[in-house]
Amino acid sequence: MDNRLTWSGINLSWAYTDLLSSIHIKTTCIHHARDVLHDALIRFAISKNPQRDECPHAYLRGIVSHILVDEYRYQSRFVVYDIEQVAQHDLAPSPEHLAEIKERLFQLQRIIDNLPSKCRQVFWMFHVDGFSHKEIASKLDVSVNMVERHIIRAMLDLRKAREHIL
Repeated sequence: MDNRLTWSGINLSWAYTDLLSSIHIKTTCIHHARDVLHDALIRFAISKNPQRDECPHAYLRGIVSHILVDEYRYQSRFVVYDIEQVAQHDLAPSPEHLAEIKERLFQLQRIIDNLPSKCRQVFWMFHVDGFSHKEIASKLDVSVNMVERHIIRAMLDLRKAREHIL
């Protein structure tokens, strides 16, 4: 390394020119790019990985890459709505659509009500209450295999009726 300003093997001139500009290209915002670089430098500082000292620039680039991927995954969970497009559409469903949904729900309830009582109870505990197969088996004093059979039975009845409901 030359005598430029370095920190832990990182040429800071390189980090704040070349690396920052490549981050800026990917983020399209210089402020966000600086935040990513600073986060990467912090992660680099606290890292105990031996590669950190062997190839510090490559290791820092890897950290930046991981941060950008993490942010992309986080941001992809959100949906951006165009306010003008949303304002143009009526957000409330039509009375006909509500009546259709209500009828479907009544049909589904009828199917569930027609299940054998134990099957209905297992189905409800699994899909509505969120219990695991094992928890249901212990609460109802049945085998896990029997719980699975009840859930399968309920799902088959619902699948059979799906053609008529939808």
